[in-house]
Order: sequence, then structure tokens, then C-alpha cells
Amino acid sequence: MDTLNLYEAKTQLSQLVDRAANGEEIIIAKAGKPMARLMPLAKPVREVKFGTLAGKVWWVGDNFDDPLPDDLLAAFNGESR
Repeated sequence: MDTLNLYEAKTQLSQLVDRAANGEEIIIAKAGKPMARLMPLAKPVREVKFGTLAGKVWWVGDNFDDPLPDDLLAAFNGESR
């Protein structure tokens, strides 16, 4: 991780952005005191496409929507019985 003075960062901004985009973190200091961090953006989250399993689920049990048994429901709630 490099630390650059503000003046140096201004004169090299394009190169610093390229370095950050490649995964490097750069600290920008003013009068020797760290003031900001230049770092890459987080990877974009992949968009969810609904309907991708359409036609692939062949059977759903008749009891799919039935309430859970008390012991299983208690386990989901962190209770012990």
C-alpha cells in the first residue's frame, strides 16, 4: 500500500486510478497526515434472473405449506426441547 502526498496524487491521478482498479490500495496524505484511501470498487452483484427454474421443478409435496413440527420450529428459533 503506497502513501502519496496530495500534490503527487493530483499529478498522477490517472495512473493511480488504474492501479486502484487493478486491486491496489493507495493512501493520500496531506502534510504527511493520511486523509483518504483510493481503492477498487466492489465487484458488482450478479443480477438475479427469476424464472430460471421454470419447467424444471416436477413435483411439490401436498404438505409443502404445512406448519413445521414444534420441535423443528423450536430449533429454528434457537430453543432446545
